[in-house]
Amino acid sequence: MAVIVALGAFLMTLGGGWTAQRVTDRRHLVLGLAGGLMLGVVGLDLLPEALHAAGDDVLGVPLALLLFVTGFLVAHVVERLLAVRQAAHGAENGGRVPQVGLTAAAAMVGHSLADGVALGAAFQVGGGMGVAVALAVVTHDFADGFNTYTLTSLYGNARRKALMMLFADAVAPVVGAASTLLFTLPEEPLGAYLGFFGGVLLYLAAAEILPEAHHRHPALSTLMCTVGGVAGIWLVVGLAD
Repeated sequence: MAVIVALGAFLMTLGGGWTAQRVTDRRHLVLGLAGGLMLGVVGLDLLPEALHAAGDDVLGVPLALLLFVTGFLVAHVVERLLAVRQAAHGAENGGRVPQVGLTAAAAMVGHSLADGVALGAAFQVGGGMGVAVALAVVTHDFADGFNTYTLTSLYGNARRKALMMLFADAVAPVVGAASTLLFTLPEEPLGAYLGFFGGVLLYLAAAEILPEAHHRHPALSTLMCTVGGVAGIWLVVGLAD
């Protein structure tokens, strides 16, 4: 059953990526929506899950929050180092680095893989839990596909690479769900990963996606897309609970 549901997530992910590439003439709206979806996923989905699962505090601070901040800093440091390296080789200073987009998209694939594992584990616990997690995974994988394509293409990668990362993101939950037929991932490592990944996503949303969305089109419609993205994830999380 978990694998069957994951196939639905596969289709939803492709649908999200297809939507992102079809509205290129409204790129600022796409980026505004993507930023809102990413902010909603981090604050309303990933971080609460990580805090619940990641285990004990470290010097009075929850491990999930430490990894959340670490993920944010790692994303910032990696992007700056790549930008400096690109500038040293004659590229325009401050230009977007394609490797950052690919790395971010790869992290989205890892997140989708974890979604599939969580889906399989939920069905092992019971049918009710499985249905709740299935609703969350299938609906927010549309946002995952949307964000994966947007992140890859935003940083100057070719459309072919963006489509490859989109397909990998779509396949990942199916692979994750199928893997639970062989083993079960402990809760604490999964929570730690979600905390770290949440920090990476927040950096990309706040430092890259949203500023780019409002750079040339500081319109109310862009802002409303961002708010709508957050509200959409809130609705998904609420229905899943």
